[in-house]
Amino acid sequence: MHMKTVLILLVLALATIFALVCVLLTRGRAPSTCQHQEQEDTNDGQSLVFADLTPEEMVRVVRYLQGNLGVQLVDASRAKPSDNCIASVDLQVPAKAEVLRFLDGGGARPPREALAVLYFGNQPEPNVTEYVVGPLPMPAYHRDVTVQKYGGKVPYHRRPTLAVEYKQIAAFLKTQVFSAAPSFMHQVMEYDGASLATVSAAPRGFQSGDRRSWFVLFQNVSGFFVHPVGLEVLVDHSSLDISRWAVSRVFYNGQYYRDMIQLEGAYVQGRISVEKVKKAPWDGDFSSMKPRAPSAALFPLQYEPQGPRYSVRNNHVLFQAWSFAFGMSVNTGLRLFDIRHKGERVAYEISVQEALSVYGSNCPGGMSTRYMDGSFGIGHYTSPLVRGVDCPYLATYQDVHYLAHSHVPRVSKSALCIFEQNLGSPLRRHYSNLQSLYYGGLVNSALVVRSIATIGNYDYVWDFIFYQNGAIEGKVQATGYASSSFLHGDGLRYGNRVWEHTLGTVHTHSINYKVDLDVGGVKNSLVAHDMAFEMARAPWSPEQQIERPRLTKKVLDTEDQAAFRLQSKMPRYIYFAANSKNKWGHQRGYRIQITSFAGDPVPEASSMERAISWARYQLAVTRRKEEEPTSTSIYNQNDPWTPTVAFADFINNETITNEDLVAWITAGFLHIPHSEDIPNTVTVGNAVGFLLRPYNYYDLDPSIYSHDGVFFTSEQDFMACEINPIACLPKTASCLPNFPPFTYDGFQNM
Repeated sequence: MHMKTVLILLVLALATIFALVCVLLTRGRAPSTCQHQEQEDTNDGQSLVFADLTPEEMVRVVRYLQGNLGVQLVDASRAKPSDNCIASVDLQVPAKAEVLRFLDGGGARPPREALAVLYFGNQPEPNVTEYVVGPLPMPAYHRDVTVQKYGGKVPYHRRPTLAVEYKQIAAFLKTQVFSAAPSFMHQVMEYDGASLATVSAAPRGFQSGDRRSWFVLFQNVSGFFVHPVGLEVLVDHSSLDISRWAVSRVFYNGQYYRDMIQLEGAYVQGRISVEKVKKAPWDGDFSSMKPRAPSAALFPLQYEPQGPRYSVRNNHVLFQAWSFAFGMSVNTGLRLFDIRHKGERVAYEISVQEALSVYGSNCPGGMSTRYMDGSFGIGHYTSPLVRGVDCPYLATYQDVHYLAHSHVPRVSKSALCIFEQNLGSPLRRHYSNLQSLYYGGLVNSALVVRSIATIGNYDYVWDFIFYQNGAIEGKVQATGYASSSFLHGDGLRYGNRVWEHTLGTVHTHSINYKVDLDVGGVKNSLVAHDMAFEMARAPWSPEQQIERPRLTKKVLDTEDQAAFRLQSKMPRYIYFAANSKNKWGHQRGYRIQITSFAGDPVPEASSMERAISWARYQLAVTRRKEEEPTSTSIYNQNDPWTPTVAFADFINNETITNEDLVAWITAGFLHIPHSEDIPNTVTVGNAVGFLLRPYNYYDLDPSIYSHDGVFFTSEQDFMACEINPIACLPKTASCLPNFPPFTYDGFQNM
């Protein structure tokens, strides 16, 4: 063979070997770790005006009150009804005018203050008093704001029920009530002192001053809410002297008894119909949430190749064109303030107000239940979140601190999460195959702020979602266990049978939000646009008619015009209009779009309806007033017959043209539990809420300026990174996300 040929072959062989080695080395090398790109936040601490109280501030407020009220304060975790105690301490949000002077006008920072709710049971006239305490962090003054807020002292019977009171009732049932029927409790209930759990109905009676609660008995197993045993006890716990508490009625399997003694006598004499429930194992059997299948292939995960594209600094969030402050009210839960898009404020406050559920049943506890969850504490019962299930694994998690039912601050670890989510669909797109050939699109990636409150049997997933086109979504999803009654008699009129003795009872969910929009400034008007068909002759053929849709417009001048009943027809485009116009001469606006399939509201003839009168309306727009901060009150649950706050009074036909306005939005759904609600309810189909969407607010869709946009034509090289960034994903996204170790603190501080 010619020497030159041999050398050429040798060089080629060496080159081939070198290439193979490079490939093998490259394939064997682990991908690099995903890099984190820092987001610059220039908020400069202004958002702290809305920040939740720190544990240190809570402790100082408690110490101040203990030393400056001149009365003995018992720790609320062990207080008797006849004691004085601090029920809760929360942030006192400053007046809007003060905050805006600080944020926009260079004014002084408003003093930082706390709102303390105290129960004064050890007084000649027991009452509930609210104090504003400040300035923080070193309190030096307090002022009683109860009369200013409510027009008088809050009667003591209206106080929300403390956790310790439930414990005291449980002890009363165990030691004094169940012991009065030993044969029945042992032979029928198989009660061993710990085998039964209770759920309390509310409100507690039929008239102001009542504090009589039905306690429904369940087997004390996992998922006990769907294990009723047929026994319910009406306890009168209105006396401040626990020794004077008494049983008013007893219900078992469709029959009412004067007390447990009468029930025991009837049982011993064989005069009652016994429906013995099979004892469930500790895991609840059918109610267990333990998976029935082994783990298999891992579900899809989401990660950020270049780190989070948002920043969280203290209580301030920055995401692309969005910025806002967040907080957690101990009573009403998640709330946002100073929401801005492209630097301009579009809303001052968006917050949850109340979650109401109204039940039906042929059992007394079920039929009398109208839960107003703010009274129990939506923020108080915000639960720790599980990475990878409740929120994406790599979300940003925040602890929530609260002081309620105790003098000691508590922490709910990782109880709020923030994450950007690729929704897996385009926010907008077009594929052109006519005339010019091109593709243009934008991935729908949005920022989500989430908390989940577990209030008894239900878990509410609260989301606020920020989209790249300037829209904001408020959404709630319901899951958890369905509340149930013991199936007897005509029970199927009130729900579906979901297990042998379990009736899944029909109920409604109603969620109320406060939305304080400031569109192009504080002063706004409310405008309705819709459509109507009109008949017109075709200009080119006058003998023919055309039915064409036309635009209808109306300015809603008064609060009465802006109050839309739950099942009434509402204009499909209703928006807050600014005093400025866009490039095309239209008033800049933000539209309110509600997603709801609510059940019917409680009839207005009901003696308690005024306490929940916000639920009459799918939307009501009123003048913003500092003295109308919330649509309801924590005191309405235990005295709905004389409501401390009646939302219906907010609507008094005042003019709402060119005023600072608030939208009160109600979304809800009817839930008729069915067999697929066992073991518990899924979120699919149980989501309601609202959207706030720009309506002529911009000159064009602001998402066109997003860095995520994709566009290429038939004449371009769509495989080139500079033309189509998506083509470079194998390079830009080939990194290993840094998954922190899984931790969970949800079983601490119980």
